[in-house]
This record gives sequence, structure tokens and C-alpha cells, in this order.
Amino acid sequence: MRILLAEDEKSMSRALTAILTKNNYSVDAVYDGQDALEYLLSGDYDCAVLDVMMPKMDGFEVLRQIRSKNITIPVMMLTAKSQIDDKVEGLDLGANDYLTKPFESRELLARIRAITRTVTPVADNNLRYGNVTLNRATFELSTSDGSVKLAAKEYQMMEYLMSNPGVLISTDRFMEKVWGLDSDADINVVWTNLSYLRKKLASINANVKIKATRNAGYSLEEET
Repeated sequence: MRILLAEDEKSMSRALTAILTKNNYSVDAVYDGQDALEYLLSGDYDCAVLDVMMPKMDGFEVLRQIRSKNITIPVMMLTAKSQIDDKVEGLDLGANDYLTKPFESRELLARIRAITRTVTPVADNNLRYGNVTLNRATFELSTSDGSVKLAAKEYQMMEYLMSNPGVLISTDRFMEKVWGLDSDADINVVWTNLSYLRKKLASINANVKIKATRNAGYSLEEET
């Protein structure tokens, strides 16, 4: 899952990015409202976390503009303010939730899970395709023959593939979705992680495979 984090306090931004990344989210961090708006208009995010008080454009204005353009992703507002009027304004503009600083990281993570579930409801923590199950809580890939734990980027790629079975996903799309727009990572990391995933699928006797289509991308296909 890919998150845009807009927080102008860089120490806070670094801490939140570390927490979210540790919990298998892909994070793009920006430090002012103008950048936040540009990223949200040009990127593909599953959730946005917006600080209210930011330079160039405050979080309320960012929220107002993306909602006016029918961008409906879940938005969490962060603020040092606790006045009811501020919360009401954010919610009236289309925020999904509101968290007042300081807060516990566990509460932030729980609220992100809650607002993203309302958009893409699932019956449980599992994604299934063929004889393979991906557990979103434990990051384990399993079949009746065994299970393997996935590393963070492997998990994010496998979740993306299993959420879109049969759909071609380009290398550039993986880079954008999993590593983020500002990543300095070489494109080889996509191929490396796909190789790891193929080996792990084989190790548990999965009846699905990651198929490469020349000059197009990769898709998850069930073997017949």
C-alpha cells in the first residue's frame, strides 16, 4: 500500500516514514502543501496523511483541491490543534479521520488500517489466488504444502500482484507503487525481488506463477 505523507517538520516526517515503512507501507514524503498537491494529482496513492499547518498551502486547502477534482483516496489529517472547529472543518472538507499531535504510532497505524478498509473492504487479512494465500497481518505466503515469510518489498509486490491477478504490471509501475517517485533505487531491484518471489512460490508448490510479457510487464497467472 502506498502512502503520501505531507509533514513539514522533518524530524517528525523521518520518524513517521520509518514507522510506516517498518509496517510494509511504501511512503513518499513531502514537506509543504504545494508538493503534496502535485504528488496527489500526479501519483497513485492508497492513502494520504496531511499535516494541517504547512508552508505554501495548508492541509485544508490541499484536501479541498483534491476533493474538487474527485480524488477520493482516504485522507488522515494531522495537527497540533485540538479545537473542535478545526476538526469539523477538516471532516466537512472530506477528511476520513483526524489525529491530534502528539499521538502513539499504534494509534496512527490502526486509524490508517481503518480508513483504508472502508474503501477496500476485505472479509479478513488474507488475499487468495490459486492455491496461494497471502496473510496481510503476518506477511506470510502459504499453500497447503508450507509457508514462507516475505521481506517488506517482496510483500508489497506480491500484494500488488495478488490484488490484480492476470493484470500486466510494468517495471516502472512497480517502481512507482512500491519504491515511490523519489526513490534512488535502481530498476534492477524489481527484477531481483521478482526472482526471490518466484523461488518462494516454487518452494511452497504454488500453482500460480509470475509471468513475464516482453516489453509489457509481469502478471500473476494460475497454472492449468
